Amino acid sequence: MFTGIVQGTGTILSVVEKQSVHTLTIQIPNTEHLAIGASVAVDGACLTAVRIDGLNVDFDVIPETLERTTLGSLQADSSVNIERSLKFGDEIGGHLLSGHIMATGLLHSKEQNGEGMDFQILVPSDLRKYVMEKGYIAVDGISLTIGSVNNGVFSLHIIPETLRLTTLGEKMVGDAVNLEIDSTTQAIVSTVERVLEEKRS
Repeated sequence: MFTGIVQGTGTILSVVEKQSVHTLTIQIPNTEHLAIGASVAVDGACLTAVRIDGLNVDFDVIPETLERTTLGSLQADSSVNIERSLKFGDEIGGHLLSGHIMATGLLHSKEQNGEGMDFQILVPSDLRKYVMEKGYIAVDGISLTIGSVNNGVFSLHIIPETLRLTTLGEKMVGDAVNLEIDSTTQAIVSTVERVLEEKRS
């Protein structure tokens, strides 16, 4: 489990394409107490550490993850958001996340707003029912509160600290971002749909 509070950015050192997986070697901010088999969120996608050498960590990524997320487009020198998995007793500053990316969205617009920045993200049609004003969403692993929503585009207001600690400020219009919907929102929407369907039948 994760909280969407990104602890810093990592740098892709290499991408090795194998027959059934890609192996990403990433230099991450901190490997203290990190063990082989531990989970790390990379741009919001939960990956398993398979080799650790100092700050350099290898992760094997299966085809489904490569296809469903932005990880398949990463190259050497790309920057990614890093969050270590939640430990018992840790503060939950964001919202609980599984690291299972549902789909990618597209950066529709970005605009400087004083020290911060405003973004608009275009959501795939099948996720739009989960996106509502003041709801939670994770964008590239960052726990954020949704602003206004209009025709499948939602707004985000990003504070300077988030821009400093993450890769969001580097994103360009048209770039893809990983999306994970808050699990509580998913459960509520699915329950309402099921109840309405039962009443109609």
